[in-house]
Amino acid sequence: MSFSSFDAHMMQIALMLARRGLGTAAPNPSVGAVVADEATGELIARGVTQPGGRPHAEPVALGRAGARAQGATLYVTLEPCAHFGKTPPCADAVVAGGLKRVVIGVEDPDPRTRGDGIARLRDAGITVEVGLAGEDARWVTMGHILRVTERRPFVQLKMAFAEDGTIPRGADGRARMVTGLEARALAHRLRAEADAILVGAGTARDDDPELTCRLPGLAGRSPTRVVLSRGLDLPDGLKLVRSARDVPSWVFSAEQSAAERTQAFEAAGVRLERLPAGDKGLVLREVLARLADAGVTRLLVEGGEAVWQAFADAGLVDEVVIFQAGAAGGEPTRLAELAARYAQGLDLALTAHRSVGADAVAFLRARQSVPL
Repeated sequence: MSFSSFDAHMMQIALMLARRGLGTAAPNPSVGAVVADEATGELIARGVTQPGGRPHAEPVALGRAGARAQGATLYVTLEPCAHFGKTPPCADAVVAGGLKRVVIGVEDPDPRTRGDGIARLRDAGITVEVGLAGEDARWVTMGHILRVTERRPFVQLKMAFAEDGTIPRGADGRARMVTGLEARALAHRLRAEADAILVGAGTARDDDPELTCRLPGLAGRSPTRVVLSRGLDLPDGLKLVRSARDVPSWVFSAEQSAAERTQAFEAAGVRLERLPAGDKGLVLREVLARLADAGVTRLLVEGGEAVWQAFADAGLVDEVVIFQAGAAGGEPTRLAELAARYAQGLDLALTAHRSVGADAVAFLRARQSVPL
């Protein structure tokens, strides 16, 4: 199958739109859609999945295109849905829009659609081509793919280190920020792109973090805060507890944890989830399954060290994002070595590395097969 340079350009715009919607579209995938006229080279309309998952990207773009969608081409990052949910099937909207061609990044593995959206378009006489920028489309949609195929969200570990490769701590033992404003802004953008953010009980007790997104204009995109506390041994005065009615806070604990602690947390608005505990603590697959069932598609794991390793041991890491203070212009292999040291057993591939102010950041993907 051959795609033109115009096709490639339009799909890149659709992918950019999908990336912008990360962290806002759950429980649905963030999808980007572009209506364009191949003959004139004009981009007619754009659409992205709206906050809360509805409306979907295709009807947004088609609504903006209006009658100009007739005979045009639709570029969409994910196969249009073919099932009735809270909205009608997007495939039907595409047919009604009078498009002559649809270019799709990746097929939807959701059993309610899986191939039916494409079939419905072809049955209506629309030319359908699949696979343009397929790997990029698959990656931006990975949270949805994993939720419907493995009953878990996409898992991204975030690590931060001092210039000497240690985890920065102050004299009181609490985490200390050593990266600059630019790196911290990127870290907060990761929070904005996540549906939930997770830490262990030790991090919650020692650092008392807020775990919110504090970028200007994006406070409303703070993810659900999640704490793993097998024994429910968390102070009542934690910021995560005090602010639970403003930004959702969940605590996962063992079934046999202290009942008297439950009332204090629930009174503050914290959602408690009881789980059976294994020899090494809470069963992470069950934690992720419950998050997925609640609509979480992307989970950012911020620590601490034991939590990073637990996710690595369970084979539940899809990407590691690692920051190092004062390492701008340095070798990316240094960051890859740090990631491998603190999440042993992962097979990681470096996909991006850049300087962020005086600091450095690297993105490493776990080499693992995810069935479509």
